[in-house]
Amino acid sequence: MEHQNKGKGSFPPWSRMPSLAEMSQEAGVDFDELLDCIEKGKSSQEMAEKFQVSNETVESLRQHFIHYGISSVIGGD
Repeated sequence: MEHQNKGKGSFPPWSRMPSLAEMSQEAGVDFDELLDCIEKGKSSQEMAEKFQVSNETVESLRQHFIHYGISSVIGGD
């Protein structure tokens, strides 16, 4: 018998992808300050200087925020 509702509820309501908080902690970037900088429209260069990390690190965190938000928990429900 073929399952009629393929996809719906077939995935666990969590992800193996780290959250933005976990990623920023790993990079040594204060999570709350990161969100504040993103909200204020700070450039990657400004943020890199503030947090003393590379532009690439800041861009990676920013892109993660843009694509997944602050949490990477995506359910299949």
